[in-house]
Amino acid sequence: MTQAEALDILKTGANVFLTGEPGAGKTHTVNTFVRYLREHEITVAITASTGIAATHIGGMTIHSWAGIGIKRYLDKYSLDRIASNERVVKRVTRARMLIIDEVSMLGPGTLDMVDAVCRAVRRSQESFGGLSVLLVGDFFQLPPVVRRQEKENVNGDIKLIEDAQQRFAYESGAWQRTKFLTCYLSGQYRQDDKVFLEILSAIRRNEFGEEHMRHIAKRKLESGKTIGNIPILYSHNVDVDRVNTNKLSRIDSEAKVFEMTANGPENITENLIRGCLSPKKLLLKVGAAVMCTKNNIVERFVNGTLATVIGFDKASGWPVIKTRTGRNIVMEPMEWTVEDGSKVLARVRQVPLRLSWAITVHKSQGMSMDAALMDLSGVFEYGQGYVALSRVRRLDGLHLLGWNERTFQVHQGVLEQDGNFRANSHSIRETFAKLDPKEIAKMHKNFVQATAKSSH
Repeated sequence: MTQAEALDILKTGANVFLTGEPGAGKTHTVNTFVRYLREHEITVAITASTGIAATHIGGMTIHSWAGIGIKRYLDKYSLDRIASNERVVKRVTRARMLIIDEVSMLGPGTLDMVDAVCRAVRRSQESFGGLSVLLVGDFFQLPPVVRRQEKENVNGDIKLIEDAQQRFAYESGAWQRTKFLTCYLSGQYRQDDKVFLEILSAIRRNEFGEEHMRHIAKRKLESGKTIGNIPILYSHNVDVDRVNTNKLSRIDSEAKVFEMTANGPENITENLIRGCLSPKKLLLKVGAAVMCTKNNIVERFVNGTLATVIGFDKASGWPVIKTRTGRNIVMEPMEWTVEDGSKVLARVRQVPLRLSWAITVHKSQGMSMDAALMDLSGVFEYGQGYVALSRVRRLDGLHLLGWNERTFQVHQGVLEQDGNFRANSHSIRETFAKLDPKEIAKMHKNFVQATAKSSH
């Protein structure tokens, strides 16, 4: 399905699951849809499953928006208390469209709680209280963190017990009741390397074989060989912190410090700071390897653009970077915001850079990178290897220190469900293709009018 076809479906106000491979244009489609909603004065709640994802889209976490916080289940007392919270009631009542990004990292219980809150606040037994819902994500990417509990067995040994058999949002009761239409984007705007695309597709189909491994093996560095200023992707934070701290300390020059500023309620700004890819205190030196952490169309850099600090502007003091394409840019501070509808609840301001000698796979999700060095020998979760590999645009930008068996594996349950998603998307696409353009335009108009009426 193309982005234009997906937008035609979204504009009808249908409940949709928007998915597709990394680089298929999910974020661009969502941004275009949000602009359309705002142009028609339709209040949209933009949320995400994690703080990092929320900062990418200028929204808040779905946990904060729905008032559920870190709860793992809702009893009647908790639901009543949330449903009488003035802020939650105002948010949920005012919204006409709810967007949840990176839904792959949202557990089924959380989606069920959001559904329950919406139904309680809006006093409707329809799914999500009759609110139009757009879920965005790719279940082949990072899954929800499974909370485990320790339980002592009869022998006195401590065993880790899974809290629930179900793990993914599509297994929730809310998902089944809502009957989301699937829009499976088929384009590819990140990778243009046919061999690399086939490797990524093979992993996704669970058909990664010897021929694919032959190409991967060529990207492994020989022992003792090093690469210039490109980021190393690790699976654990401790490795990232160690490498970045060590590399910066080796540069024999004065460090410039850039402090983040924040405006808004403390609880909201704290979440915004935690999710921001630029640190609260950014230490830079001439020669430091850095990565841009935000998109800037005017200056032509994106979240993931690699560069080196070459100086500090004499007039302003802001860092000057040189990108891998040879462009010099003065990096002025930019804002990350949390919005509720058209209202900005909180904002933080920082130079959109971070040290890039190393970064975690988790924080790389959503980035497009020219090149990366990856140590995937510590991959412990389905999707981790796939997310890391799919960050780079071409095979010649991929450099590997090592990998393990899990790196090229996908979750069997997700693989089976993906077939259902593709079939549903194909069916929906065929149905809409048979409709007269005038009829589709009328559906768009009806959604706008119905939404406008319900706002008064």
